[in-house]
This record gives sequence, C-alpha cells and structure tokens, in this order.
Amino acid sequence: MKTIAIIPARGNSKRLPKKNIKTLGGIPLLVHSINYAKQFVFIDDIYVSTDCNDIKAIALKFGAKVVERPKELSGDLEPTVTALKHVIETLDNTIETIILLQPTNPLRPNNLLQEAYTLYINKNCNSLFTVSRNYHKFGKIDKGIFKPFNYKPGQRSQDLEPLYFENGLLYITKAAYILNNKIITEDAFPMEIEHPFATVDIDTQDDFDYAEYLYNKHINE
Repeated sequence: MKTIAIIPARGNSKRLPKKNIKTLGGIPLLVHSINYAKQFVFIDDIYVSTDCNDIKAIALKFGAKVVERPKELSGDLEPTVTALKHVIETLDNTIETIILLQPTNPLRPNNLLQEAYTLYINKNCNSLFTVSRNYHKFGKIDKGIFKPFNYKPGQRSQDLEPLYFENGLLYITKAAYILNNKIITEDAFPMEIEHPFATVDIDTQDDFDYAEYLYNKHINE
C-alpha cells in the first residue's frame, strides 16, 4: 500500500495573484513543498493537483506528478478535501496514506515530517496534524463591551490556559477517511510544534514578505 504526498495548487488567487508560482528563494512557492517531500523515502509519489498549465509545467519540471483538477473543483469556496479525493479517485486503489503539504506553508523544519510520520505509524493514527500554542489574550465584543475569553484582566500571558491553533504545516490522513470528506478525523493526533515557520501561511503580499524574511533569516543566512 502506498503513501503519497499531495500538493493542491490552484492557478487562481485573488488576494495574491499567482501566489503558488511566485518566487521565494529563487524557486516557485509550490516547489518548496515538492522539494521537501522528495527528502523522505516513505513517500512513494508526489502529486500536484492543479487547474493551471503554468503550475503543471513547473511541477513536472521539478519532479512531481500532476493530476489535472476539473474547473468545478477549483473555485474559491471549494474545500481542500475535494482536491485530495479527486487525486485518490483518479489513481489506483493501492493508496493507503495521504500527506497533505500546502504550498502556502512553504517553510518547514527539516525533521518535522519524519517525526510526524513516525508518530503516525507508532500511534496507529487515523490522522495527524500540526498545531502550535497561541499566547494571545482573546475576547469578544458584545454590545460595545470587550469580554475576555481566555484570561482575567491583569493575568500574565505565560499563565494563560493553553490554546492551540492549526498551523497548516502538514497533515497525514488515511485515504479512506479523505474519501469520506475528512482530513482531520475526530480522533486526530495533534502534533505540537513551536517554530517560527508555524506562523507562515501565505494569502497576502504581507504574508509573502514575512515568509521571505524568515527564509532569508533561517535558510538563506
């Protein structure tokens, strides 16, 4: 049974046009995820799901395979899971595990996927995803009044009850669950990671500039 990596990369991006092929560190954004996946022997194949000929050409050039995504699965409101399902249904039935690497999270610690995959296997997970702790003081505004959610006024940030956010660095899921529209299952294992790269999720030019800053600081120094 196979383990494959899937990189979903649409051609259309309204807030940051052509972001998936925008150059970061001398190579297109999506290529960072392709090159990352190439490092791991437990990944049998790397697929890029796309509706864009330019992305298709880049993916093939850098050694990934391509599954062409239909237009009806490429809209702004289309969830990621439908692209993953389409890849699985397009291929044969020997795929057991899907590793999702989003091109908008191009920076990942070198050993992260190896550690995550080892946890996934040893714990016999149905799915695993990465999370990071958030130290912000949250609240809501109700009728013009701010009401703290996770703290009491005056409380130190380091004393807050731990809250975590889904950082998007990677997801590992059994293919059978993705076919049932689930990337994160109810019993998913949340792998905690504290790293500057966990704060990168590119959707705007400011996000891209921040990724470029971290790339130059941590990788290209």
